[in-house]
Amino acid sequence: MKVTLFATCLVDMFHTNVGKATVELLERLGCEVEFPESQICCGQPAYNSGYVKESKEAMKKMIATFEDATYVVTPSGSCATMFKEYPTIFKGDRVWKERAEQLASKTYELTEFIVNVLNVVDVGAKLEGTATYHTSCHMTRLLHVKDAPFKLLENVKGLQVIPLPNAHNCCGFGGTFSVKMGQISEQMVDEKVSCIESTNADYIIGSDPGCIMNIGGRIERKGKPIKTMHIAEVLNSR
Repeated sequence: MKVTLFATCLVDMFHTNVGKATVELLERLGCEVEFPESQICCGQPAYNSGYVKESKEAMKKMIATFEDATYVVTPSGSCATMFKEYPTIFKGDRVWKERAEQLASKTYELTEFIVNVLNVVDVGAKLEGTATYHTSCHMTRLLHVKDAPFKLLENVKGLQVIPLPNAHNCCGFGGTFSVKMGQISEQMVDEKVSCIESTNADYIIGSDPGCIMNIGGRIERKGKPIKTMHIAEVLNSR
């Protein structure tokens, strides 16, 4: 099966190991992975900041880049959600709305693709220790991918997954929110870190690089002995 990787900006610039783990994992599951070098930002930061006209140019570039893809897979629930928003953003545009719908219909977050398209729940991963999982806002509330990550983590040999108290609460990242509302964001991520600490888990796992960066950065600044991992890295552990 041929899949096209949408790496995302955060993976490309800050979490390259997540991109590598995603490719290795998909290849191990029998996929042929393509990576269009013309891909850029999905436009979400600019769009959420009110620069709708400017962000549409980036969106058109992405639509054209992935036009020939059969499946578009990304290790980010937030960026997958943005692709799903394209048809609404281009509503009324006779040319781009249909093309946006085609992209949205073939875009999948990584765990969603593995469970619902490849029909795999055990990828043969192994990781010793205890972990808790952060359910990111965009992925669960907008993309509606809730069960797939847990189905995959349940089958990671040696790993015990502990429920995270107040898991539904936002970590405070929210893209530009963490920049514009820094003090509020800090309080939110501190609350998240406190909940993670209460589980005594060795690892905090997430499926959105933005959340991972925010939570992991706060954990490091506080000097806590908790390792932050993207789920792609966990599923690629052998």
